[in-house]
Amino acid sequence: MENEELIKLCTEKAQSWLTPAYDAETQAEVKQILENPDKNVLIDAFYKDLEFGTGGLRGIMGAGSNRMNIYTVGAATQGMANYLNKNFAGRETISVVVGHDCRNNSRKFAEISADIFSANGIKVYLFDDMRPTPEVSFAIRHLGCQSGINITASHNPREYNGYKAYWDDGAQVLAPHDKGIIDEVNKVTVNDIKFQGNKDLIQIIGKDVDDVYLEKVHGISIDPEVIKRQKDLKIVYTPLHGTGMMLIPQSLKLWGFENVHCVPEQMVKSGDFPTVVSPNPENAEALTMAINLAKSIDADIVMASDPDADRVGMACKDDKGEWVLINGNQTCLIFLYYIIKNRIAMGKMKGNEFIVKTIVTTEVIRKVAEKNHIKMLDCYTGFKWIAREIRLREGKEQYIGGGEESYGFLAEDFVRDKDAVSACSLLAEICAWAKDQGKTLYDILMEVYLEYGFSKEVTVNVVKPGKSGADEIKAMMDNFRACPPKELGGSEIVMIKDYKTLKATDGKGNVTDLDMPETSNVLQYFTADGTKVSVRPSGTEPKIKFYVEVKGEMGCPKCYARETAAALEKVEAVKKSLNI
Repeated sequence: MENEELIKLCTEKAQSWLTPAYDAETQAEVKQILENPDKNVLIDAFYKDLEFGTGGLRGIMGAGSNRMNIYTVGAATQGMANYLNKNFAGRETISVVVGHDCRNNSRKFAEISADIFSANGIKVYLFDDMRPTPEVSFAIRHLGCQSGINITASHNPREYNGYKAYWDDGAQVLAPHDKGIIDEVNKVTVNDIKFQGNKDLIQIIGKDVDDVYLEKVHGISIDPEVIKRQKDLKIVYTPLHGTGMMLIPQSLKLWGFENVHCVPEQMVKSGDFPTVVSPNPENAEALTMAINLAKSIDADIVMASDPDADRVGMACKDDKGEWVLINGNQTCLIFLYYIIKNRIAMGKMKGNEFIVKTIVTTEVIRKVAEKNHIKMLDCYTGFKWIAREIRLREGKEQYIGGGEESYGFLAEDFVRDKDAVSACSLLAEICAWAKDQGKTLYDILMEVYLEYGFSKEVTVNVVKPGKSGADEIKAMMDNFRACPPKELGGSEIVMIKDYKTLKATDGKGNVTDLDMPETSNVLQYFTADGTKVSVRPSGTEPKIKFYVEVKGEMGCPKCYARETAAALEKVEAVKKSLNI
């Protein structure tokens, strides 16, 4: 009966799209959805409106209130325009940056958004072509704008698109503005959307911003002399058909690297991502072509950026000369280790520096920070939270780096989102520094584990698509709260942190408060043997994520394989305890 009621509601909602307010193409697609005997298609397209999650608006492209199309994008932009006009009512000029990635419909959505902003009296700086997400963040600050958007679905599969909303500090929107924008978006009807733009208020930008941004990125180099000595470092890079091709090869050249080999088949702009199953540098398959090229030329490092070039994936040779992937936790760890160690060595520390990681990222970073007397802050998943920590300390403390396990890193404070342009450039410098000592990136990672302790991190994604999936994910979280596990992999749980209640409960039942800016639907379990498990529903994809970290000790670099095998056994035991 409940399903019949849902089908009825979705049918009524879909029929409201069969009016002259919607174009003929959209109406034809809605008719097909209504005529489809599989009512799950109807439910998935109309059971809810797309909402801002940790990464903004994101969904499958197509007709429907729960899909990315000119009307959901239009409503989001109209709502943002209304909020901006209210929030900055006293300003003579309100301005925004509009950028986009390589995806199908991205340029179309960007131009429509530019038209809507301009129709509402807001000045628009529209990029002339696709650009990396971090450059959009940079441009907002550089041009003194009040907001900005980037049309991108990051690393999601090809059928997705998305809409990242930024505020005047160049960071993705946080409270209270996120809720304020959502309230305005929810008020918008299709007839309220002002699609007819004012071309006088739209200014095309491009190389003028690129040049300033690349120069600023070059300024974060810690040891330019080591690059001069290792300028022939053999680098293989792939943008996976995305925006990285616009700036990353240029940036590497500006830093002084003269031996960069781009994967030619993937230097082709395409929203179909024809050479990969999924354009996600977390997936080994996405780096296959780059690694094959690296093998053929005996490269030193492989690096890949995702379609909107905010995340970096990498591979290097291990101690046997075999190419291995460096995971997101290791990536963040290597970056912060290098930054801290070499800023100290170069005499660049002033004593007010801090780094940031997310709560689900490896705890080895905490050990690096503590041993080197650097302040480390923990925050929620999503780079807007790292940006918040930078903003809170602006002018008082110096941010020198931060990242998360999902392959995002930010080495500078003039951008307020993760940045693969600076990360790829800095990665090349780290590899040059290693090679200068007769070492590889893999050797550096082994040194970190030897000094600070070994850890193995595994993320388990349980995918639950559609309305039924969302209900299942909610039930799983409810069950973990009602019936928390007593042990994980045979080790007693000594601390549970619930970020929904902002309470931490130790093994003896003592409860303390968690100091976080707001609540979040995340659970964490800590065991007596140092295992950490974090559980959270994804804010941008139909999945529940389990982040498992287990500890170990390495006596020598050769122990890595043995420790990894033992850790993976422990991870399996933890999964069994969690019934996943």
